Amino acid sequence: MTLENPTNLVFDRLSISRVSVPKQKPEERIKNFEETYLGLNLDMAIVEAYRCIDCPSAPCMEACPVHNDIPAALKRLEDGDILGAAAKFRETSTLPEMCGRLCPQESLCEGACVVGFAIRPDGSSQPPVAIGRLESFIADNQRKMTGGFPVQMRLPSTGRKVAIVGSGPAGLTVAEELQLRGHNCTVYDLWPEAGGVLRYGIPAFKMSKQILEEKLQSLRDMGISFVQNTRVGKDVSLQELHDRDGFDVIFIGTGAGVGNSLRVPGEELANVYQATDFLVRGNLSPEELPEDKRERPYVGQHVVVVGGGDTSMDCVRTAVRLGATHVTCVYRRTEAEMLGRAEERHHAREEGVVFSYLTTPTKFMGDDQGRVSAVELVKMELSEPDESGRRRPVTIMGSEYTIPADAIVIAIGYNADQEFAEEAPIETDRWGLVKVDTRTGQTNIPYIFAGGDVVNGADLVVTAIRDGKKAATWVHTYLSGLRPKQ
Repeated sequence: MTLENPTNLVFDRLSISRVSVPKQKPEERIKNFEETYLGLNLDMAIVEAYRCIDCPSAPCMEACPVHNDIPAALKRLEDGDILGAAAKFRETSTLPEMCGRLCPQESLCEGACVVGFAIRPDGSSQPPVAIGRLESFIADNQRKMTGGFPVQMRLPSTGRKVAIVGSGPAGLTVAEELQLRGHNCTVYDLWPEAGGVLRYGIPAFKMSKQILEEKLQSLRDMGISFVQNTRVGKDVSLQELHDRDGFDVIFIGTGAGVGNSLRVPGEELANVYQATDFLVRGNLSPEELPEDKRERPYVGQHVVVVGGGDTSMDCVRTAVRLGATHVTCVYRRTEAEMLGRAEERHHAREEGVVFSYLTTPTKFMGDDQGRVSAVELVKMELSEPDESGRRRPVTIMGSEYTIPADAIVIAIGYNADQEFAEEAPIETDRWGLVKVDTRTGQTNIPYIFAGGDVVNGADLVVTAIRDGKKAATWVHTYLSGLRPKQ
């Protein structure tokens, strides 16, 4: 669509249909791990940006956890100023190309977009502005135009040292923000390569790993150091980092990567996987993995994935790409209660995944070699709402049935690492989450701060970035108040 002599009248903008973002065809993309979306071209992006009516109250900005100035960025894009639009997003976000791909925009910025629920003269409705796709388009094209991620000029060195434990979005944000302020940052991580959940939790069909590699290189170019294959709390203690190695502050951003178990008979059988184990083995090259995780997961013909969030969608779509011909997602509630993105469920259905709602496993059955071969399921129904308004799934007695399963993946949520919580001299709750001052991110030990999923529980990339930016501000304040080093 082309716009000739466009006016700034709101109804003109509301009359524009949402631009369809090109995607790989399902029959093609199930044969590769490349990104599902092919992206917009400049003309398409400008038309989509023109749909923004520049609301005075900017509810999209308020709904964004890092409060990106979305209207200002889209106005720059509308004028063809990609670099200006990217600069606007990077004022508040350290990872806009990743947030544009990974955020659940439908429940954040796009969910608050007035364009999505505006009343038009002809009574028609249109989806909200495709903010996420425009954000990633802008950031991607900035990198193409400038030759990579922008490397900002850091302030003169303060001589202060900061250790960041965990190289996911919270840790990378803290490292970047503090390095720019002149502090010397070192990032520790237990995996062979840096990136945390961005590498080990996000399949490449949602976000190309090349984006992460370019980001990490930009951080190295800023002077940030990375130490891999090191488990803080075991290989080196927090106390040793502070007292022996001279780190003035430690930030903990280890995430919440320990999967929950179902606690049903047969869970110990071979080819029953936790989601993280399945995803890292299925999506990454051997050199990116510890030696005990370098073998591809076995999928056979029939794969059953248990769970209803985005991780379960990552698992079913990975199983399809690994060659399984019958992939079933089992969830004990209805689709209306699923926490993951509707977009991901749509993609999974396009790729042949079958959904069994109001269903839960009761036991896994194996063959004479100890490998899982089938799963017994039982039907559920939702109870009347309780005091909180929530309807609990209740078993329908006598509704058991069995389906074949060559592999099973359990994707029913994550918790923090309890071992780390026990090893660390900081206060944690009964789930192993680190307790912090919610205003500053500071723990009960003044020189230790924390943020992201290790504080909040399994959450979003953008909320981890928000926590990282907040903690970096207060860490800088704390460091600035220390007595000068001799």
